[in-house]
Amino acid sequence: MARPTGRPAKEPGRVKQLIDVFTMTRKVDSVLVWWMILAFLVPVLVGIVLAVLIGGTVLGFVLWIVIGVFAGVLLALIVMNRRAERAAYARMEGQQGAVGAVLRATLRRGWRGSEIPVAVNPRTRDAVYRAVGRPGVVLIAEGPKGRTQRLVDEERRKVVRVAPNVPVSVLRVGQDDGSIRLGQINRSLTRLKGKLTRAEVLAVSNRLESLAGGVPVPKGIDPTRTRPVRR
Repeated sequence: MARPTGRPAKEPGRVKQLIDVFTMTRKVDSVLVWWMILAFLVPVLVGIVLAVLIGGTVLGFVLWIVIGVFAGVLLALIVMNRRAERAAYARMEGQQGAVGAVLRATLRRGWRGSEIPVAVNPRTRDAVYRAVGRPGVVLIAEGPKGRTQRLVDEERRKVVRVAPNVPVSVLRVGQDDGSIRLGQINRSLTRLKGKLTRAEVLAVSNRLESLAGGVPVPKGIDPTRTRPVRR
């Protein structure tokens, strides 16, 4: 058997990744450069002022300016990253499966969820996703409220049937009143108050996944015996 002669392609370096992010973001964000310049200049000017006022020696003067330059570069990169993230969400807005992509890439530690929806309307392609965390079960509807309400109600009944004492919250992603944008999913999840322990989160998630997959219910903490929701 002949040995492969080609070497595996190297992943792009950090500088190349930053250049790619800048190039892609600039195409959809015309003011990106100006925001980055402003973010760079402010710390540099502050460094110069501090160097003049309290620099003292030549070494102190230079150090303050160097600190200002490094702080400016760091702040400019932070601004680019934030605006790149906003541009990415804007490109995905309204696309089918966008919520799943956000959950896959940005769901924070302590939450269990999947990019695969738990319910889909085959005609409209509206979907409902599920995340389980310390606040309980969160159903995330992707689509207008009028079209996703039935899907949400059905999934809520399933959750209540399996874990009746576990709180169920609903988030809607879309353009309707009361809905959130893609970039607000994680922020909305973290604002919910914790009700369950980590062990209960794992038990509830396993019970729901087992129900969907038709496999035996795993042993452990029974989610139906979790603490009642305090109002």
